[in-house]
Amino acid sequence: MDADGVQRKVYSTRREVGGVLLVACGNRRASRCPSCSEVYRADTFHLIRAGLLGGDKGVPSSVREHPRALVTLTAPSFGPVHAHRTKDDGTVLPCRPRRSAEVCPHGKPLTCTERHATGDSLLGQPLCADCYDYTGHALWNAHASDLWRRFTIYLRRELAYTAGMTATAFNAQVRVSFAKVAEYQVRGVVHFHAVVRLDAKTEDATAVLPPPDWANVELLDRGVRTAAANAHVKSPACAGAGGVRRLVFGAQLDIKPIVAGELTGQTLTEEQVAGYIAKYATKGATTEGAVDRRIKDLSDLNAVTLTAHQRRLIETCWDLGDLDELRHLRLRGWAHMLGFRGHFSTKSAGYSTTLSKLREVRRSFRAEQAREHGHDDLTGEPADDSTLVIGSWRYAGQGYAHPADAYVAQLIRDDREAKRRSRWPRTEPRQEVAA
Repeated sequence: MDADGVQRKVYSTRREVGGVLLVACGNRRASRCPSCSEVYRADTFHLIRAGLLGGDKGVPSSVREHPRALVTLTAPSFGPVHAHRTKDDGTVLPCRPRRSAEVCPHGKPLTCTERHATGDSLLGQPLCADCYDYTGHALWNAHASDLWRRFTIYLRRELAYTAGMTATAFNAQVRVSFAKVAEYQVRGVVHFHAVVRLDAKTEDATAVLPPPDWANVELLDRGVRTAAANAHVKSPACAGAGGVRRLVFGAQLDIKPIVAGELTGQTLTEEQVAGYIAKYATKGATTEGAVDRRIKDLSDLNAVTLTAHQRRLIETCWDLGDLDELRHLRLRGWAHMLGFRGHFSTKSAGYSTTLSKLREVRRSFRAEQAREHGHDDLTGEPADDSTLVIGSWRYAGQGYAHPADAYVAQLIRDDREAKRRSRWPRTEPRQEVAA
């Protein structure tokens, strides 16, 4: 009862298990929180799907007729590593066969005739760790996001040049939209998967209109290839890191046109692309041996299972982060990510909706559901218009205080997933796209 003599209901965490209110952590990494990462994956799927199919979330269905392609940009080689190689029919090939038994300056063989399986622990490990360019590897990861930004700039220029126009004239008629995710290769270096689309330039950045007829898939293909070959950034001048380095994309470039309808030849359907990219949006660096949380000291690595290659990459980032010329890269703060400092999922402003809007729709939907069932959105108890939450909130920590809490949370997640699948069953099996 308050000072006015009105009886009010007060919510307190004293009635909760452990005296705390459990809320979703919102972590993107599947290694940290499978439940929240699945929500993030689903949001990313719908964000990318909206930009491919349209007809929803503010994107017109005519977007399916725009020139579009799935582009994969990789890093260059920093030294030979063990690899899983296959033929088109799936036959596994020898790793690195050579006619002559060559050795490196350190006496290590440069050949490997093993046929490595997918989960082989040798995959991604260098044939000779002393020959491998760990410094270049770390610096490339640290500049990968800037290299992507340069690629988008070069792409607009190359598209204009290929179309026989000035950059100003091209940008006045065509807008390059994209959505991309970063993925770690097994050797511990990032590469990018991106949907690149050509739209008409409009005053409203959110409006999606068809581009001119001359802006077609062939133009996009040529522009991407030339831009990927020419895009580069230079690392800071640092004697301790081998001086200035010219950082570029690798020779392995994959461009697949995206068409409306069925899968044909080297083209992809919208559903395949959206599922393919969203899958990598939640893959944490832990998948390839990095750490899914920041490292405060190298002694923290003793509690993590790492290969010698992964540990040396982290140690290289740690050492480079102590150099004055590279201190602005904050490599020690990003050593757990092997130097990569960018976002795993990004998009241009006009591609489609935003994650914030998707989350707001979900919050509104859940609140409406709670009201329809006569429950309070926060506590789950019967709603009361006179309810007043009194007091203050304090951060109690992350994780579960007891294994039983984690078990109950997993049961709740499984139950919600089962209900979701029963409500929207899949009519046909998901098709996986090979990288």
